[in-house]
Amino acid sequence: MPVTVVRFNLVAPGASPAALSARYRAALEMAAYADEHGVSTVQTEEHHGAENNWLPSPFAFAGAVFGATRRIAVTVSAVIGPLHDPLRLAEEIAVLDLLSAGRLVTVAGIGYRPEEYALFDVDWKRRGRLQDELLETLLKAWSGEEFEYRGRSVRLTPRPYTDPHPLLLVGGSSRAAARRAARLGLPFFPSAHLPELEAYYKEQLTAHGTEGWVMMPAAETPLLHIAEDPDRAWAHHGEHFLHEARTYASWQSGQIRSAVKSAATTVDELRAEGVYRILTPEECVALGADSLVLHPLVGGMPLEEGWRSLHLFAERVLPGLGG
Repeated sequence: MPVTVVRFNLVAPGASPAALSARYRAALEMAAYADEHGVSTVQTEEHHGAENNWLPSPFAFAGAVFGATRRIAVTVSAVIGPLHDPLRLAEEIAVLDLLSAGRLVTVAGIGYRPEEYALFDVDWKRRGRLQDELLETLLKAWSGEEFEYRGRSVRLTPRPYTDPHPLLLVGGSSRAAARRAARLGLPFFPSAHLPELEAYYKEQLTAHGTEGWVMMPAAETPLLHIAEDPDRAWAHHGEHFLHEARTYASWQSGQIRSAVKSAATTVDELRAEGVYRILTPEECVALGADSLVLHPLVGGMPLEEGWRSLHLFAERVLPGLGG
């Protein structure tokens, strides 16, 4: 059975605080429903200062999901490591690991938006060194032992639930990210299907005498919406997919390699690309993908339409997959 994922970034262009609150609460209810129906993972992410209200606090959201669920994992993909205080982040992840009994997965990237660094007065040019410090600090902090941090001895409590530490992957699309993961013996999460980077990471594992593994997106990992009538859904709701696609396009330079990369400027172009797909339940079952990523609230999608998609996924797709 494929890995099944429900993704939330809580984007809602122009939404009022009341509407945003309703969207956040609906996302938690959807996570609980997904958990009850055997979905594997909730995926969330981090961006700051976005006009469309993109979720800036993925760990706060993860904590709420853990409180509403019992089995489902939450993957933060990705946390923008250099924007966080290393000691505070170590504590936050340890507490979430304890609350969830090990259901948190953290992918640490360095981001690709200089304006996010400027917002928090973090030097963009130092992002690689800051990421090194962050990852090294997390691993030392979770040991429960004293260690040297910026010239002083520190020790953090409590220790996490997961031994030897909560699941932490290094994300990115660069050789520097692959080297960083290999040096620390951490698994590597390429941000797109990059077999050559996977091979380089494995070379670096050998060079550093460490062990690790790769969690890489497939060559095609479309973001899905389920509908009885895809033509009608594209006509009525395609603008929400296009909004997210255009947001990503405005953030990504030519050097950024991501699983979500679209050049579309119209709904018709977006539909033809296949990065976002609206499928019937039967088409989704027949897709034969290793992972299925449902995006029920994409780009400000109305809550009722998001619920329709999730219900169809749980009631007609999952049983067809053997779930």
